[in-house]
Amino acid sequence: MKIRMFTVGMLSTNCYLISCQEMRETIIIDPGFDHEFEAEEIFKHVAENALGVRFIVNTHGHPDHTSGNVAVKKKFNVPICIHLYDAAMISRSGEGIPPANILLEDGDAVRFGNVTLRVMHTPGHTRGSVSLVGKNEVITGDTLFAGGIGRTDLPGGSDYDMRLSLKKLASLPDHFIAYPGHGPSTTIGEEKRNNPFLLL
Repeated sequence: MKIRMFTVGMLSTNCYLISCQEMRETIIIDPGFDHEFEAEEIFKHVAENALGVRFIVNTHGHPDHTSGNVAVKKKFNVPICIHLYDAAMISRSGEGIPPANILLEDGDAVRFGNVTLRVMHTPGHTRGSVSLVGKNEVITGDTLFAGGIGRTDLPGGSDYDMRLSLKKLASLPDHFIAYPGHGPSTTIGEEKRNNPFLLL
């Protein structure tokens, strides 16, 4: 499995391409790009590596993580996956925005090539925030950052839910690499030792 990160949009969102190199399949997580040149960079990477795109996966429904759904859907005609609780956020985000095709729930699996990512429901930033758990890595969206966490004061946010979600993430092995929705990657162990929100 190979992970490639692109930083896109006005809020510097991390868009991830996670690929199965053997089967030449990939998924695009959080295509939050605002400009055509950002989309073209991602599409160029897909073409140069002869990858077949299987899914668009949104870790939650905020526009800085979903604004590129329409361009990716138009280019590759693949399903959009988002948690059940955040599906309405993308449906009402504007005319011409494609709705979700697959509604994710806790414990579901996203499979492509010979890669399986497990869906962990991690609400707090939004009701439908999810993390995607692999063998040695986790995509945390806006739940967990290096040294911080996502905001809980926006509609659908919850301090209580965030605390429970952070406990779930902290239960993963320390060596797991955490790939957040913004900022640099980290490890679960590093965050358990130094992130003040995991020390509470």
